[in-house]
Amino acid sequence: MSTIRPEEVTALLKQEIEQYESQLKLEDRGTVIQVGDGIARVFGLDNCLAAEMLEFPGGVMGIALNLEEESVGVVLLGETSEVKEGDYVRRTGRVLQVPVGPAVIGRVVNPLGQPLDGKGPVNTTQYRPLERKADGVVYRQPVKQPLQTGLKAIDSMIPIGRGQRELIIGDRSTGKSAIIVDTIINQKSTHQTDTPVFCVYVMIGQKESTVARTIAKLEEHGAMEYTCIVSASASDPAPLQYIAPYAGCAIGEYFLYEGQDVLCAYDDLTKQAAAYRTLSLLLRRPPGREAFPGDVFYLHSRLLERAVKLAEYKNCPKCGAHNPFNPNHPYEQQEIFNTCGACQSSLTSVAVTRGGSLTALPVIETQAGDVSAYIPTNVISITDGQIFLEGDLFYQGVRPAINVGISVSRVGGNAQTKAMKKVAGSLRLNLAQYRELAAFTQFGSDLDQATQRQLTRGERMVELLKQVQYKPVPVEVQVVQIFAGNLGIYDKLPAAQVEACADALVAYLREHYAESLHELSATGKLDAVEDKLKAAILEFSGKYVPAAD
Repeated sequence: MSTIRPEEVTALLKQEIEQYESQLKLEDRGTVIQVGDGIARVFGLDNCLAAEMLEFPGGVMGIALNLEEESVGVVLLGETSEVKEGDYVRRTGRVLQVPVGPAVIGRVVNPLGQPLDGKGPVNTTQYRPLERKADGVVYRQPVKQPLQTGLKAIDSMIPIGRGQRELIIGDRSTGKSAIIVDTIINQKSTHQTDTPVFCVYVMIGQKESTVARTIAKLEEHGAMEYTCIVSASASDPAPLQYIAPYAGCAIGEYFLYEGQDVLCAYDDLTKQAAAYRTLSLLLRRPPGREAFPGDVFYLHSRLLERAVKLAEYKNCPKCGAHNPFNPNHPYEQQEIFNTCGACQSSLTSVAVTRGGSLTALPVIETQAGDVSAYIPTNVISITDGQIFLEGDLFYQGVRPAINVGISVSRVGGNAQTKAMKKVAGSLRLNLAQYRELAAFTQFGSDLDQATQRQLTRGERMVELLKQVQYKPVPVEVQVVQIFAGNLGIYDKLPAAQVEACADALVAYLREHYAESLHELSATGKLDAVEDKLKAAILEFSGKYVPAAD
């Protein structure tokens, strides 16, 4: 047996003492003093941030929503049965964030960015906070580029521009989600251009079977290749439904600041408001009108203000500052064309960067068509127009069931191609007058010829604007069909044969006048081909033989 030598022990102790470093680890911890209904009250987190992520035992995360004098009110984002009184709570120092980047495209995730589609983890190292301050007016430019929905009734009468906020509002089961799905499918054509539109579809409080059907339809039409779905289903807790729209917006903002165009659809914000009301009442915030908390307007305004069309800018390579151009003046005459406004570095050799856009399509569900309720009036006042869907029209077979009388786009013709603007200029007014006239004359039969012509034309144009779901129409086809309606070629046909005639017209033009359609599509202008198309339409009208009833 070997003996222990004292010099070896002494040398070992000296080595350990020399290598010893005193490491203090400070951790901000609190204690759960009350828990129930998905809400925890935590004592001892004096330095907690608003909306900070807090970690509970078992990996359950929470959001600090109420910062009170004695405690912090926390909403739990996981299984609440694992949290009990006396548990320690740890601050993370991070506000709520979600994974972003190209890896989320084609995926179905929950509002925390966790995958729901069984395709493995989302492989990205990039994160963005759910909440952020919207860009100021200096960083924006006017909305002027169309976002084509593929729906004739919308693209002609209620056009949507890239960077706009257009509300879709109507009763339950009137086709609100159908408009969103068709719009997403129609963006496939943009991916053959240099300005593709990526899509983020936020589904709040929907049945999981509905979510699965929507995903299947998007996959069937190849739309999931450029779409991310954020789902907080009806079975998910209220906190997830509350944060879902912000998560979708943060995912979209990644592409926005990469100079891309994004469409974010929030379906629907009524359910998000109800989830926020639930949380607020459990946190004992004072209830107001319809028991909603006082800041429910801010709930939606801070989300929808993030929709933007960014101005073109120069990015300073030295300090990283964005130097946005005023679009109303030549760039070369502006100081920031040559000099950074923040650090005065030279920007002469820096290229101008295109500003991206984020278009918002919020959905609101009304009760019995009441648009004067609290949440509908809030969101109407925030957005740049609304598409109002009417149950009566829907059940009459007019789909999309748009009430053109109270639907409006506050961007208007700025978000249309010049060709569409020319052919559809008076369409909305004429259809609104037709509906009023039809209601007025339904009890009388003695009508003058001018009134009869107006009723005939209006009925045919209503038939023309009807559309089958999942079949968006290219904008040049829409222009031609509406142009033909203005020329009156449908007036002599029975109303039931208008759709067949319009389809036959497009087939005829593609066969005999394909170059005119291509020029219309490429330029977006009607002037150069108007006479040729008019002659072609009248030529078709002389040859067309309607099908026998």
